[in-house]
Amino acid sequence: MSARQPSNPPAQQYVDGKLGPASDGATYPILNPATGQVIGQAPDSTAADVDAAIAAARRAFDETDWSTDVELRIRVLRQLHQALVDHAPELRDLTTAEVGAPAFLVAGPQFDTPVETLKWTIDMAEGYQWETDLGLGVTMGITSRRTVRREAVGVVAAITPWNFPNQINLAKVGPALAAGNTVVLKPAPDTPWLAAELGRLVAEHTDMPAGVFNVVTPQNNEVAAQLTSDPRVDLVSFTGSTNTGRAIMAAAAPTLKKVFLELGGKSASIVLDDADVASAAATTAFAVAVHAGQGCALTTRLVVPRDRYDEAVTSAASTFEALGAKDPADPGTICGPVISLRQRDRVKSYLDLAIEEGGTFATGGDLATQEGELADGYWIQPTVVAGLDNTARVAQEEIFGPVLVVIAHDGDDDAVRIANESPYGLSGAVESGSLERAKAVANRIRTGTIGVNGGQWFAADAPFGGYKQSGLGREMGVAGFEEYLETKLVAEPA
Repeated sequence: MSARQPSNPPAQQYVDGKLGPASDGATYPILNPATGQVIGQAPDSTAADVDAAIAAARRAFDETDWSTDVELRIRVLRQLHQALVDHAPELRDLTTAEVGAPAFLVAGPQFDTPVETLKWTIDMAEGYQWETDLGLGVTMGITSRRTVRREAVGVVAAITPWNFPNQINLAKVGPALAAGNTVVLKPAPDTPWLAAELGRLVAEHTDMPAGVFNVVTPQNNEVAAQLTSDPRVDLVSFTGSTNTGRAIMAAAAPTLKKVFLELGGKSASIVLDDADVASAAATTAFAVAVHAGQGCALTTRLVVPRDRYDEAVTSAASTFEALGAKDPADPGTICGPVISLRQRDRVKSYLDLAIEEGGTFATGGDLATQEGELADGYWIQPTVVAGLDNTARVAQEEIFGPVLVVIAHDGDDDAVRIANESPYGLSGAVESGSLERAKAVANRIRTGTIGVNGGQWFAADAPFGGYKQSGLGREMGVAGFEEYLETKLVAEPA
């Protein structure tokens, strides 16, 4: 069976150790973004289902030894990792069909890399130092031996987006479970099937105790919002838009939940005047075309020397024109469809805004047309916007499509100003003929990750997160694991 119609079992929610439909039997369609066609149905979890999942997670944390039995956690998570490896072919096909992710990306950060990252997390947790001897201390004449303990936070609500579902599902669920927490996973309604498959693999291929891991797939945001306000939930781990992140913080405030937020970005790729401008512009354009620009850390602002501006625009436009928007099942595709009709219309509204703001299109600027079974998919032409400065809305707001805005700078200081003149601070890049000069500029950029002269920051052991309105906390690496831990100081007589 082709990736157009996945061979995976029907999507089911997973609550308290049981796979099944929503409690009222309601479903909603799962669409292939490349074709616009229905490929499956997802359970439309009810408020009662979400309540049951929270209750199961609370009970499993409070009444079982999951939070204290490291050996059990490691064994179960290794079983899950092996199940992901064993079922990789059909999960890769499902990723292309449900997410619209190009095949080459599925072999990397859309599936294969997250599975390997889970293994890294398990290995790290197995050797983690859960207790640290702080030595002797004297307080008011009393000598005590102090021990720092790291313990699970409790019940974690993991709320994930549609753009890289395998990567983000596993980047939250893996560390949270390895740290001893119980989890309720709520995926985006655009990509519920991959999360449901994670629940199925846990149910069918692991010894996970009932209630430790739960998957609910409500389409209604109000139903999902229970996870952010329920007092039985101790931590909300969310990846998505900055506006939703603000709402989650507000909902979590009355119970003072811990929150981890990985939010939006409008990252800058800075090209200095001693760099190969055409090459740097082509590289940036290629990155923005990947997965139709649906990545929060993509460098969607290209900041180039003013006297090399036309050269940069031409190079970026040529790259986009060579790539086009094509079938994600084709091994040569870089830019596939956007996820939904709603997202396509949103991106198109920003293209219209670019013209209203006085910009021009060096290439693209409209919906892309396809033929045959792809004709009803959600396609946008990769677009280079020229002629605007950094104050334009299309230069300040996250578009989440294959849209690159080229901005002129007047030297290193001006480039730094432009990069930092943003509510976001998630990622970035600097290109220079001098490594030291590039690093000096990079060190002035207020952002959580940044690549210098082509350096790549994404890796299992590397913490990822942002400054400013790009979020709170870090995901991946030891820092990401420790987001799911509390710190306890135990003092005893010396």
